[in-house]
Amino acid sequence: MNNPDFDSMTREELRQYMLEHRDDKAPFEFYLDKFRNPNNPIYPAPQSLEDMSYLQKIIKQQKPEG
Repeated sequence: MNNPDFDSMTREELRQYMLEHRDDKAPFEFYLDKFRNPNNPIYPAPQSLEDMSYLQKIIKQQKPEG
């Protein structure tokens, strides 16, 4: 079995590889490590309706104007 060089793949090539090899977790983990922005905020899961309301406000703020 070949060990593909994920580092040399473009984002689209890696995505296509993941779609074709859904049981292989290695490319998915590589994708998360390479393309995750460490500066992105992490929000806790909502625990109440008030939390859901707050989460909806955050999502609206994050959406690009279009």
